Amino acid sequence: MNPKQFLLVGGIVLLALGLVGFLGVFNDTKSAFYLDQGENVAHTGLGIIAIAASFLIPDAMLQKWLVAVVGVVALFFAVYGFLVAGSAPPNTFGISNLESPADDILHLVVGIWALAAAFLGGRMAMPAKAM
Repeated sequence: MNPKQFLLVGGIVLLALGLVGFLGVFNDTKSAFYLDQGENVAHTGLGIIAIAASFLIPDAMLQKWLVAVVGVVALFFAVYGFLVAGSAPPNTFGISNLESPADDILHLVVGIWALAAAFLGGRMAMPAKAM
């Protein structure tokens, strides 16, 4: 997957996650996957920005570094989320609550996925087997 594809697919995933969060699907604080309103706003906004960037930024190098920044930020929030788990809400800069282990794992996966898309690009695909 190249950076442009990551921006489009990742943006769609973030937008969907944010919108589903606003519907109250993940609002149970006792659930394994809990998203509060701060996260829903962030996911929705970032999803829209990523989708727009996939179409509006024609420079492949700029897309690459944008995706790399997304990867680093996602990894930061994954590690930060694991560190502040169990702290009194809101535990993330006073605006959100990163306590759900599933959410922290999601940030970890997105971070790795983004960095792989940025730095491995099309090389992530498996080569076709020779017959």
